[in-house]
Amino acid sequence: MSALPFSTATGADVRVRFCPSPTGTPHVGMVRTALFNWAYARHTGGKMVFRIEDTDAARDSEESYLQLIDALTWLGIDWDEGVEIGGPHGPYRQSQRRSIYLDVIEKLKASGHLYESFVTPEEMEARNKEAGRDPRQGYDNFERDLTEAERVAFRNEGRIPSLRLRVPDTDLSFNDLIRGEITFPGGSFTDFVVVRPNGAPLYTFVNPVDDALMGVTHVFRGEDILSSTPRQIALYLALIEAGVTDFIPRFAHMPLVYGEGAKKLSKRDPESNLFHHRDRGFIPEGLINYLALLGWSIAADRDVFTVPEFTAAFDIVDVNPNPARFDQKKADAINGDHIRMLAPDDFAARIVPYLSDYVASPPTVAQAAILREAAPLVQERMTVLSEGPGLLGFLFTADDALEFEADALPKDADQARRILEASVGVLGRLDDFATAAIEEALRTELIEGAGLKPRDAFGPLRTGISGRRISPPLFESMEILGKASTLARLERFRQHLG
Repeated sequence: MSALPFSTATGADVRVRFCPSPTGTPHVGMVRTALFNWAYARHTGGKMVFRIEDTDAARDSEESYLQLIDALTWLGIDWDEGVEIGGPHGPYRQSQRRSIYLDVIEKLKASGHLYESFVTPEEMEARNKEAGRDPRQGYDNFERDLTEAERVAFRNEGRIPSLRLRVPDTDLSFNDLIRGEITFPGGSFTDFVVVRPNGAPLYTFVNPVDDALMGVTHVFRGEDILSSTPRQIALYLALIEAGVTDFIPRFAHMPLVYGEGAKKLSKRDPESNLFHHRDRGFIPEGLINYLALLGWSIAADRDVFTVPEFTAAFDIVDVNPNPARFDQKKADAINGDHIRMLAPDDFAARIVPYLSDYVASPPTVAQAAILREAAPLVQERMTVLSEGPGLLGFLFTADDALEFEADALPKDADQARRILEASVGVLGRLDDFATAAIEEALRTELIEGAGLKPRDAFGPLRTGISGRRISPPLFESMEILGKASTLARLERFRQHLG
């Protein structure tokens, strides 16, 4: 470990941050970054800062900002300081912090860490050629010691300077909390521009400055920006010497999230869109569990855990540096596990938005009663809540409006008509139209009496009452529908078969 003044914060002194740009819809990789920062803050008892990097007017949008708020709120990822709630280090949107940046720029100019650079790209290329270097090598620090007369001469030519950071000539090392010791040799990068000629500070400047002024002790971000870390450390050293801060945060670079074919999960991939998963019927607990597994695990033989178990166990040093692959089937399976962990009333309430074509919001008294009875029947069978309409819609459909799906129609229509006719007869004689009585009557009539196999006997009945090949348990569904509706549906299906 180098002798650089990295943060030693632990426990309640830990401060992490999530600082996305509001562009496009929330990407699961970005949300995983928020999740790991949040989990670390909750695990340590520290604080999470949520700020917005919105200085790219061409790409940033208020719609995307609101989607970010929506995404984190839906998942239950809360923050201690930042947008929407405020705090002692505001404002928390970069676009509102320009005067703060200008003040820091003046301090760094006064301390000699920033200097004016007038060189053009063409002149840079010519200097490299003249020195026998690769023309694309870039800047060679030659303006570090321009005299005042040289600067005046450039200004008289009409040139407006950018500002460059004077980079240390020594090795820059840091202990990545995920990847271990990383060293960038002295001279591996040259003095770089931090302020444009028009006075606008670049992202490479404002991001570390915000971290410094907000007291961020730990920076957890994607490995795709690992190469920028030595520049940030160089800027931190300048900020320390200028009296702006007194430490460098600890860094951890999280693995990229891959899609199919060992390629980084692109915004064009449907599974990259957080709201795609919500629309499909993921619940927050299920999605958090799966996103946590993209680079981390709670135990070698365990994949399913609650959010409190996750935050209690999470430590950034346990994150795997290797790329994580988004596996939709595994994500669905884990979500199904969490659906089954819900209390029945909670499950029934959460499925209502997905039943909007069938159920009012809030449900009527009659609809709520059906949901209470039916929810436990399908809760064990679902992986995503969007399966709700297919499994439950028939219970909220008028008897004469039920449609019979093609793949649910019996292959032997004559046999199906006989089964339906016999079933209507035996069910019509029942006084106690409860699940156990329904099952006993039908089994006695069709299995024992007619010698049919259960699949052959009950298949036409399932289609008759639900219109589908797959439905909740048959006898329970009949009880929920009631005697009159069950008989009407079976008779209507018999007639439908001709």
